[in-house]
Amino acid sequence: MPMRSPFHWALVTILLFSSVISGICQTSAKKKVTRETDLPRFSYPVRGSASELVQADEATFNAFAAKVRADLDGVFRDYDIADKSMLRALLSAKLNLQDLAGEYQDALATVNAIRALQEKPAQKLLSGLVSRAMLQAKIETHSTTGPAFQQAFRRHYREAVDPLPWDLVQNSIKAGYSGARLLNPASDLSYVKDELDPAVQKSGALDNNQAWELIIVRNDLRSSMELAPVRAAVLKQYIAAHNVMKPDIWAAREVTLTKDQSSNPVLVAIWDSGIDISLFPDQLFTDPKPSGSGTHGLAFDDQGGPSTTWLHPLTPEQRRRYPEIRDEIKGRLDIQNGLDSPEADALEKKLHSLSVDQMYELREVEKMISFYIHGTHCAGIAVRGNPAARLVVMRFNDQLPDLPFLPTPEWAHRLGADFQQMSDYFRTRNVRVVNMSWGDEVAEFETWLSKTGGGGDPAERKKRAEELYAIWREAIESAIKNAPKTLFVTGAGNADANAGFLGDVPASLHLPNLIAVGAVNQAGDETSFTSYGDSVLVDADGYLVESYVPGGARLRLSGTSMASPNVVNLAAKLFALDPSLTPAEVIDLIKRGATPSEDGRRHLIDEKQSVALLQARGKTR
Repeated sequence: MPMRSPFHWALVTILLFSSVISGICQTSAKKKVTRETDLPRFSYPVRGSASELVQADEATFNAFAAKVRADLDGVFRDYDIADKSMLRALLSAKLNLQDLAGEYQDALATVNAIRALQEKPAQKLLSGLVSRAMLQAKIETHSTTGPAFQQAFRRHYREAVDPLPWDLVQNSIKAGYSGARLLNPASDLSYVKDELDPAVQKSGALDNNQAWELIIVRNDLRSSMELAPVRAAVLKQYIAAHNVMKPDIWAAREVTLTKDQSSNPVLVAIWDSGIDISLFPDQLFTDPKPSGSGTHGLAFDDQGGPSTTWLHPLTPEQRRRYPEIRDEIKGRLDIQNGLDSPEADALEKKLHSLSVDQMYELREVEKMISFYIHGTHCAGIAVRGNPAARLVVMRFNDQLPDLPFLPTPEWAHRLGADFQQMSDYFRTRNVRVVNMSWGDEVAEFETWLSKTGGGGDPAERKKRAEELYAIWREAIESAIKNAPKTLFVTGAGNADANAGFLGDVPASLHLPNLIAVGAVNQAGDETSFTSYGDSVLVDADGYLVESYVPGGARLRLSGTSMASPNVVNLAAKLFALDPSLTPAEVIDLIKRGATPSEDGRRHLIDEKQSVALLQARGKTR
């Protein structure tokens, strides 16, 4: 699916961390887990709706939670899981179940133990701060709500936050502030209505991942929700005391080509949700041999049929709402940066006034508009500072779990044929570089099947999802291989996970003309959301990156979706300077020009250094 901004207002389902190390010790009898699909799936029948269950009485919900916990304990008992990101997800579910059961001392021990599983410097400091303060407050006050509980949480949370090194945690702290300021019961319940109710309606049950999400919402409604204003106040005070942005390293590394330097047109394809082509009149490819879609590339509708629309279409109502939603995105970003703008104040007031049904309707509109702006934003980043760049549109819909129809092998093969058409287009038109700011894994097909009534029980659904994924993966890999003279660039993903373990395609693929990109911030520090793995070769700016959205406004969005076109930008400039370069040679120049971090986790691209390497190479030929 598209790598949406991690600051998207939808319910953040990043799970809290838990479980004592003794609970996950490995034995030779356990089944070894090398990928996400090695883990079992479980089913939990639900009467009525998930929205009703999450608000049910204690006895009803606790009976549901007991089944979930028994299965989770079985996973720890029977499976040998080495991947730290998967452990963080699994163990977080256990922590939420411990919290729900009132096992606060055990939960505190697991919070401390899980910090050792964190891999990013900032996350090692921030992991579990909220849950620890909340658990301490529950133990101290013998309550889960009320003024005394809030006061105890405030004290413990402030004691944990105030000593944090601002330089290292500032972006994560701001994200936490934004989330706390906007969180309310309607937002959580609208998430359940949008993401979990369809699964119950169509399949009659929730799977284990969906059950864990429901338990998070239950805990939110029981006690976490009332702490959101307290969290926001503590974080606002911390931000005000330290709010100095680390210097931006990217402007000094940027190369801007002149027309004299870049007389060779370079075709740059944006394989995404489409582009508002009116914004790039001087940087748009016009094909002398038009395709069935027109003169600027290829476009396909949700079913895989041909389309003549270069930008993903909106309904009349969505078009009417677009300016409003665009301003609300700005308000969210202003809150993220601690700015008290009119847009920020208006958004906060609005979100806290909406009913669940109104919030659900807003979620649906914003989800579509977020997708609508995605490709155009990537395009603006990809061609910045390069008069030789010519945009090629490759439009399709990768919002797989949100498509309203049941996925079938026939549909997957049809899209695979579309991808082959795209690949042939790249090869025959000499497209030099392609941006792919999206990715898919088996779990997305499982979610899609559950929401559309396919696959029966979770085990059968996983089997069907793996069949669909295999077709999908083969189609993507074949499309890349079929255009060997084209460089493909993809984002690593925003799951804070190993792309290889998840099987995220294309990010997990290892191909000579493909490069996956992680996201760092303006100072080159690793973002909390970026995924990683041995296929992720370099890192680029993916934090509040400014670019165009349809209609011509400019927004600062975050995600590996923004990091990927920054590498496309560099690659296109290298191709403009030397059209004889191969994808492998461009990858080499990008990698050798990158600056490694001291811990070896990051390799920050440097346009000037890569261009200098190219120029030095030209002198030695």
